[in-house]
This record gives sequence, structure tokens and C-alpha cells, in this order.
Amino acid sequence: MGVVVVKVWGFLARRIIKLGLVLTGLVVLQSGEALQAQAWWDSAPNGIPSPSIATSLPHRGDPAGIRKRLADFGVIYGFEYTNDVLSNLRGGNRTGTIDQGKLHGIVTVDLEKLAGWQGLTLFSNFFHIHNTGRIRRDYVGGINTIGAIEAVPTTRLSELWLEQKFADGRASIRVGQLAADTEFYFSGLSGMYLQSDWPINAGLNLPSGGPSYPLSTPGVRLKVEPSRDVAVLLAVFNGDPAGPGDGDDQERNKHGLNFRMRDPAFVIGEAQFRRNHGEKATGLAATLKLGGWYHFGRFDDQLVATGGTLLADPAGSGVPITHRGNHGLYAVVDQQIYRPKLGDDQTGIFIFGRASISPSAQNVASLFVDGGVLFSGMIPDRPDDKFGASVMYTRFADSIREFDRQAIFFTGVPGPIRDYEANLEFTYQAQVVPGWTVQPVLTRVWHPNGDKSRNAVVAGVRSLWRF
Repeated sequence: MGVVVVKVWGFLARRIIKLGLVLTGLVVLQSGEALQAQAWWDSAPNGIPSPSIATSLPHRGDPAGIRKRLADFGVIYGFEYTNDVLSNLRGGNRTGTIDQGKLHGIVTVDLEKLAGWQGLTLFSNFFHIHNTGRIRRDYVGGINTIGAIEAVPTTRLSELWLEQKFADGRASIRVGQLAADTEFYFSGLSGMYLQSDWPINAGLNLPSGGPSYPLSTPGVRLKVEPSRDVAVLLAVFNGDPAGPGDGDDQERNKHGLNFRMRDPAFVIGEAQFRRNHGEKATGLAATLKLGGWYHFGRFDDQLVATGGTLLADPAGSGVPITHRGNHGLYAVVDQQIYRPKLGDDQTGIFIFGRASISPSAQNVASLFVDGGVLFSGMIPDRPDDKFGASVMYTRFADSIREFDRQAIFFTGVPGPIRDYEANLEFTYQAQVVPGWTVQPVLTRVWHPNGDKSRNAVVAGVRSLWRF
């Protein structure tokens, strides 16, 4: 199986490289630095992504100098392992404890260093996921994220793309298998929290949850940065990462190798505005993102059946009417509210928030809001520790609540009328050494899957190692 996967990766890499050459041949190639969200592997002195436990090991974890020699040729690799032990202490479907883990491997290749192709980068990553159960789905039974690495156990290809920079680094185009949640629709301050994830209303409303962890799909992304603090992104994806079918969408694309190309498209665009970021800035840092998405497929109505009857009516057709297309609008705000003397844009007290809306008729959830407060570098003897609280609120669409009312009316059987689900997370992230953190967490869940009788409490600990 491993040989087959390697051969497939090699074949896809060759095809994507050829496609990238065609696309980038249409533009003027120039070098330059681009303003972008920083991943932990973006900084890699001597080939070691930062932070990394390698820096605490003898010979910086590279006694033969292999990583340094590869870096000289533009090749950087790294591994990140995340492990969660989480217990549902009360409420939900049932109490119990799960262990889940995700090994994340990445490879980036600077093709300018390797082959002289100016401004061109190749990126690939994979996930190996394991668990003894899923805390949200199996134990709490809700819709909001509790531990964001939760997924079907498997080994899967995630992203595989080429990116070409041009216009003196102020623009880039990315082509290949992509995940939208790596660049769109996210708060840079929320990543510490276990419940930080692709917004729930998009995950519930889009086919197979959209191009977001753990699923990716073929797409093209264009990014333009007219100034240092302004960026505009536009991407087009295949609209269904797993494809239609019964059962779990992650099972339908279990290894990330479907590479579907013919589903109705999913388009997303975002404008980003920043202030007081960078080494020379002294004021309070801020980021504002405004975006929207559109899916060109057909979506079932959640209330009305063909023939003008109600879906809940046993005498009706039971076949929902369909709507052409689906859409959503969203906003993201990251704001530093206190910056210590001599502190930077990563130190101090921060607040963040996201809000997203979608139409009610064809969607399960119509409103999503999350946000929180983050304290970073505020303990003198623990400058790399972080702590804070995060809230998450998902409101079921009006059509869903009305369907529940009609189902009770027609059947005479009492049941919940799904209204909302809300989470509150408290967490503290302690650095043991650079690249290794330990993070206890406590989460309260109200109305799992909209049922107010099943409130739950989850506690546990996350450990994360980067090498």
C-alpha cells in the first residue's frame, strides 16, 4: 500500500507541476516577499521548522546534517503530533473517555533553490489519524467542535499544490489539491483553542462539509496584496470533496485520493486588512477579514416538499423541493487590546470573533458566532505560555425549528425543537520546551444538537509535539 501511495503522489506531483508551468507561463515572474498567514514551518533555519523539539536535542536533532543539506536545496520537512485525551463527564449521549491523535507531516520545496524556477513552491502534507472514539459525535452528540482533530481514523493525503509568486511577490496563484480552511474564514488568534475549526454552519451546509479538515479537493487560489496590510483572496474548488453517497463523507474519501473534478463549483472570496503588525509596529495590532462564498449545486429545502406539502406531513410526498445554489457571508476580527512595553503583535491581551450567516430555507444552520479572549506572554516567568476562554454558538435555521414543530404536530410524539448549540472553553497552554506544549481544557456544552435536556461537560488535556 505504501509503495502505491508513493507512486500516486509522484504521479500527481508531476501532473501538477506541468499544470503550474502552463499557468505561470502566462504571467511575468518576479521575486519578492508576500504577506501571508505564518505556519510553524514557514520559519526553518538550517531546515528545522520553528518552534521544534529538535532545538532541545543533541546536534539540534540533526546529527548527520541531513535537514540542513536538504534546506540548502530548498527542501524543508517537519512533523507535528497532536494528542487529546478527553472525557465527557456529564450529559450528552453518554459519559466516557477517548484518546485521539493526529500525526501531521509536511514537505515544502523551494523550486527556485532546487531548479532555478523563480518564485515557485511545491507543498504537500498528510495526516495519520487515530482514535478510540469521537468525543463530539459518539459521546456528546452535538454539532459544535470540541476537539478539532476529531476525524475518521485513517492515513490520508491532505494538500498537494504548486504556488507561483509574481508581481514582485505581491500576488500568487496556487493550483492543486487545496483546503479552504488553511487561508479563508479563520481567526489567527483562535488556533490555540481545541474547538477552533471551520465554522459549523459551513460544515453542516456544504456537501461533505466543504474543503476543510480533514478533506481537501482540487482547486485554484489567487491572492493579491496591493499593499503590506491589505490582501484579497479568491478561490474556486470542486464543490464536493467526497462525492455524493450514503454514510460518512470521510469514509467516501478515506485516503484523500478521490481528486474529484466534476462536481458543481464552490467559490470563496475574502478581503483582509491589517494594522500594526510586524517588527517595527508599536500600536495595537488588528486584523479584519470580510468574505463570502457561493456553491453552484442544488440543495434540498429543509421544510417544504414537492407538491406544496410539508416534509413532516406523512400524507405528503416526502421529497424536498430543491434550491439552485447556496451562499454565506462572514466577518473575522482579531484585536490586540493590551500590548506590554517592548511587546510585539503576538504578546499581550487579545480578543477575537467570527460571525457567519446563511439562508434558512436550504440550510441546517443559519447563524454561527464564535469568539474569545487570549492572554499571551503575560506571565513573567512563563513568556511562551498562553491561556484564555472561547465561546461558540450555532443557531439552527428557522426551517429546522419549524420542521420539528410540524413533526410533533403530525406524529403527536413529543421531542426537542432544535434551537441552538453553544460551547464555552477554558484552556491553558504551557510550553515544556520549544515545540512541546501541554494544554488542559474544560468545555461546557449547552443544547447538544439543539436538545436542552442533554447539556454536557467535557474535560481533558492536549499534548502537542513539533519536530
